[in-house]
Amino acid sequence: MAIITQTDKRSGITYAYETTYYWDKEKQQSRSKRVCIGKVDPVSGEIIPTRGRAKKGESKTPKALPARTGPVTYTETKHLYFGATYLLEQFADQIGLTADLKQCFPDMYKKLLSVAFYLVLEDNNPLYRFEKWNLTHKHPYGQDIASPRSSEMFASITDDQIAKFLRLQAKRRVEDEYWAYDSSSFSSYSETLKQAQWGKNKENDRLPQINLLLVFGEKSGLPFYYRKLAGNIPDSKTVKHLLEDLDILGFGKTKFVMDRGFYSEDNINGLYREHVKFLVGVKLSLKLIKKNLDEVYDDIRMFNNFDEGLNTYGLTVSAEWNYTQDRPYKGDTIEEKRRIYIHYFYSIERGADEEQAFDKRIMDYCNELLSGKPVEDHKKAYARFFEVKDTPVRGRQVYYKEDEIKAARKYIGYFAIITNEKMDAFTALHLYRMKDVVEKAFGNLKERLNMRRLLTKSEKNLDGKIFNEFIALILISHLDHKMKETDLYKTYTMQQLLDKLDVLECYEDEKRALRIGELLDKQADIYTTLGVALPTSSC
Repeated sequence: MAIITQTDKRSGITYAYETTYYWDKEKQQSRSKRVCIGKVDPVSGEIIPTRGRAKKGESKTPKALPARTGPVTYTETKHLYFGATYLLEQFADQIGLTADLKQCFPDMYKKLLSVAFYLVLEDNNPLYRFEKWNLTHKHPYGQDIASPRSSEMFASITDDQIAKFLRLQAKRRVEDEYWAYDSSSFSSYSETLKQAQWGKNKENDRLPQINLLLVFGEKSGLPFYYRKLAGNIPDSKTVKHLLEDLDILGFGKTKFVMDRGFYSEDNINGLYREHVKFLVGVKLSLKLIKKNLDEVYDDIRMFNNFDEGLNTYGLTVSAEWNYTQDRPYKGDTIEEKRRIYIHYFYSIERGADEEQAFDKRIMDYCNELLSGKPVEDHKKAYARFFEVKDTPVRGRQVYYKEDEIKAARKYIGYFAIITNEKMDAFTALHLYRMKDVVEKAFGNLKERLNMRRLLTKSEKNLDGKIFNEFIALILISHLDHKMKETDLYKTYTMQQLLDKLDVLECYEDEKRALRIGELLDKQADIYTTLGVALPTSSC
């Protein structure tokens, strides 16, 4: 049994507790039980029993603390959860996140890390609950960050600081790797944000939105660039500014993976002009893509083009791109041929699913016409696939246009990717699927990091909050990358792994070094597998 004191930060009163330590068999960890025995007199240092603590018949006079030599002093002992925040702190050191934040935000980098840790560990919880989390967890800042203080912190973050941080992160990226580039929309309830505009909402929310762009490294699995822009700007309009930003930030020559929403002739010409390697998804309906597909259509689904692991056929075609560049300073336009590689694929699973869905859709159209209740949005499909005749005797007759239906079914299950770097089809497919990392990152931002609906009213607050969310995303992405690399997903989900570590405790006070609670074998295995040194009481 020990007597421990703790000061209430709101009232300033210091209370004394009798603390008993015991082993919890169910949770397999050390626990403690505290009983308040009184207040500590700030002058004499004696314990004054609180109301109802003195036994009947006893006078409620101050109870002296155990006799000791020298002046009586008290230290506040904290009993905190430590295991998960320790993991994140080690990760932040390993990938240079802490060092870069310290260089850019010397006065607040610990606050930024603590908020990021909270966002990662408290799945989908709003930031105003940080006060409660702070009372139970050890974290870099070590103090509460009340909601008004976090808003002030976000508003104080400048564009120059963010740009400097992104430059430092750029220097840590692996050279000669492909970068996945994608965007997503974030709905907003705010009527004061200038960039909250009506656009093509990717989640079909009937709200104005803000678009966010992310760039991820292929080998590191980490995000290292982001950009916020108005919600009414389409993806195809963003590539030019992306290249300008990356040049300003000193990223050097790049290689990009983008989905077909970013395709446009202007973008491809711009990538060629800047000597940027690219890998972009394209629609089969494009003239260049369809023409070359028809020429090799019968060759794609041959046994020698089949990848058993992917259950997909793949074939690469070398073609020519009609490159154009306007030169206003010379008053002319360059027109020349550039080499481009088209990778065609046929997915057996995708083809089966799409064929079934297409046939069902055709049957639904037919039934709508026969019932005399056509749908306005389907008029183009009716005209393309059916011929309708109404006669007084036979009534309404609906006939299929077989040639049109066969033509529409011809390309079901096929898809294409273009690139200006020579590689085989399945290498291109592997790189292209890297964009799934970005899509998962947007899922983490919206779900785990609580950004699905933006409630911030101030532009500056929003900019700072997105930056702090970006820091949290770096940590989540690194953990995800390490778990995939070490097959830990076969044993744990990300939340299960964090929960397993989060129960590890520590004890800290001013007079002693940090003491770590009992470390279980499974917890030690997780740290070791992730390449993190085991926490010790001397750390």
